[in-house]
Amino acid sequence: MKLMGVGDEAANKIDGQVQATRALGWKFIEMRTVEVPGFPKGNFHDIPDAAFEIAVEKLKAADIQVYCLGSAVMNWAKKVSDPFEVTLGEVKRAIPRMQRVGAKYIRIMSFKPDDDADTTPPEVVRRVNEVTRMFLDAGIQPLHENCMNHGGMSWRHALELLEKCPGLKWLFDPANPLFNPDRSKSKPWPRQDPWEFWTYVRDRVAYIHIKDAVWNPERQDADYKWPGEGHGRIRDILKDAFSRGYDAGISIEPHMVSVFHDPKLQSSDDAASQKNFIEYGQRTERLIEEAKKNKAV
Repeated sequence: MKLMGVGDEAANKIDGQVQATRALGWKFIEMRTVEVPGFPKGNFHDIPDAAFEIAVEKLKAADIQVYCLGSAVMNWAKKVSDPFEVTLGEVKRAIPRMQRVGAKYIRIMSFKPDDDADTTPPEVVRRVNEVTRMFLDAGIQPLHENCMNHGGMSWRHALELLEKCPGLKWLFDPANPLFNPDRSKSKPWPRQDPWEFWTYVRDRVAYIHIKDAVWNPERQDADYKWPGEGHGRIRDILKDAFSRGYDAGISIEPHMVSVFHDPKLQSSDDAASQKNFIEYGQRTERLIEEAKKNKAV
């Protein structure tokens, strides 16, 4: 098992991401967005070549390996009506950079659904299939995350996408079901059940995010919590995963100081983010040890 965190949850700047990772004694990182001195913040596959090389050298000097890239490929900010060239450009930029740093996994999605959508359009499947093939041909394993996308509309939609896209595997986030409607059910759609979703996709899961939350009815949004203190069933999921022999990547994504997909909840306070990230990582380590001890109970 390899333990790491999403870099920009620790800090915007590459130095802060490195510092927080080293403070936890971790050797791996999940790169997403990063800011390098003299360059604007951007996704690891989009920053200028010079910025990318600086980031690579800093990671190398700290003996930190990129395990997974949290890409923007087909994510919740894009729709299938967007030109496919946008996606293909991201894929073509990501592949050589992942090969450069030796990363074998990439997080992808399947576009934002329309507000009233409850089925996955054939064009979404076609595009996910093409992207999956491109990454697999390059020796990279694409991982689809259950989030605000077509594959994340329910566990049924997830299985449909996995069945129709050979070679695709799953990245499971236990907090995302708490704020996503289950579009496989009758309206008004209830929110998804993290444990139910997990039990249906667990055989295809190759990577787990540790993020926890509770639903806030007044805000109609999630309130993010320390791991194990929300309703994401993290203890149960980890125990079940380890009892089934799970030995792949686990990555923390706290969302407690800054929420990546919410522009109103962005933070420029790297010190606060680092402090939260380090404590979140330490708490996650304790949860993992607890789950390993209790896996057979």
